[in-house]
Amino acid sequence: MPSLESIPKIINGPSVWVGRDICQREQDWKVNLSRAQIADLEHAARHYLSLGSDIGEISRDMFPLRQFADHLALLRDKLISGIGFEVICGLPVTDYSKEMAAAIFCGIGAHLGSSRSQNRMGHILGHVRDTGMSSKDAKTRIYQTHERQTFHTDSADIVGLLCIQDAQEGGESLLVSVEAVYNKMRDDCPDLLQCLFDPIATDRRGEVPEGMLPFMTIPPLSWYNGKLTVFYQRQYIDSAQRFESAKRLTTKHIAALNKFDAYMNDPDLHLKMKLRPGDMQFVYNHSQLHDRTKFVDWPDLTRRRHLLRLWLSAEGDRELPEVFRQRYGSIEVGNRGGIVTHGTSLNAPID
Repeated sequence: MPSLESIPKIINGPSVWVGRDICQREQDWKVNLSRAQIADLEHAARHYLSLGSDIGEISRDMFPLRQFADHLALLRDKLISGIGFEVICGLPVTDYSKEMAAAIFCGIGAHLGSSRSQNRMGHILGHVRDTGMSSKDAKTRIYQTHERQTFHTDSADIVGLLCIQDAQEGGESLLVSVEAVYNKMRDDCPDLLQCLFDPIATDRRGEVPEGMLPFMTIPPLSWYNGKLTVFYQRQYIDSAQRFESAKRLTTKHIAALNKFDAYMNDPDLHLKMKLRPGDMQFVYNHSQLHDRTKFVDWPDLTRRRHLLRLWLSAEGDRELPEVFRQRYGSIEVGNRGGIVTHGTSLNAPID
C-alpha cells in the first residue's frame, strides 16, 4: 500500500471530467459522419473486401483512407492524451452486409492500433449480445448476458464498439473518469483510496494462460510514471474469492471497493448514453471505466441487441507497470493486451 505522500492530492487534465459537465459538451466527444466521410470508409472497405482476405488480417495499409485518416489520428490522441473517449455517429449499418460493416469497423480499428484477442478462441472481432447464459456460471463473461455489467475495464488499451442493433429496453452505455473518482476519494476518504493500490485477486473466468494462476493480482489502481492507471471488474474480484489460494479481501478492502463503486454510480460523475445502430464508441481503458445497464431484448430474433467489439493496442501509449504482464502478457507499447491461452489462434468471426 503506497503512502498518501506518494500519490497526488489532486489530478488535473482533460481526462478528469465529470458527467454533469461533459454531457453539456457534446462537441468535445460526439462526431456526426459527413457523406464524404462515409463514402471514404465505404471505398476503403470495398477495396479491402476485393482482396479476398480474412477480416482478421486487415491493416492500415490495406484499408486506405483519403480524409478520415486525419480524424482517426486525432482520435488516437484524444483517447491517449485527451478526454479519453469519442462517439462517432451516422454509419448506415442497416444498408450493409455483415462483411461490409465488419470491414469498416476493423479498418477503423487498424488505423488506431493493433487488434487483440478478446477470448480464448482468439476472436479479434467480438460480438456483444445475450447468449442466454448467466454470470453465475464461473466461466461466463458478463458481456454474454443481458445483465448489468457494472463499471469495469477491458484487457486492452482501447475498446471500440459498433452498435448493429440496440435493445428494446435498457442497454445504455455509461462512462466514468477514474481520475475524477480518485479526486473525490482522495479528498473524502484517503484511507480507503489507499486500499485500492493493493494487489487484489481478479478472476480470469476460466480463460487461463498456460502456466498462470486462475486469477490475477493487479491492483485496481496503479500510480506509475506520473499516471494513474485503472484495472477493475468488481464481479470478477468477488468471484475470485472462490479460489482458496486467493488472498482474502479484508473488511477495509470491501469498504474501499464499495466506496469506489458508489462514486462511479453517482449520476453527477458518470456520463450515460444510448448507442443507436451505426454509432461507434471508442474508450481509453487506462483512464476510463465503462458500464452497460441491464436490457430487455426484442422478441423478434432478427432484432436482438448486437454490438461488434474491438480491443486495440495503440502506438505512443503510456508505459504500464510490470504487474500488468499477468493480464497483458507483453507490456510492450503497441503490442500488448488481449487474452491468449494454450492453442489460441487469432481470427475474426463475422457471425
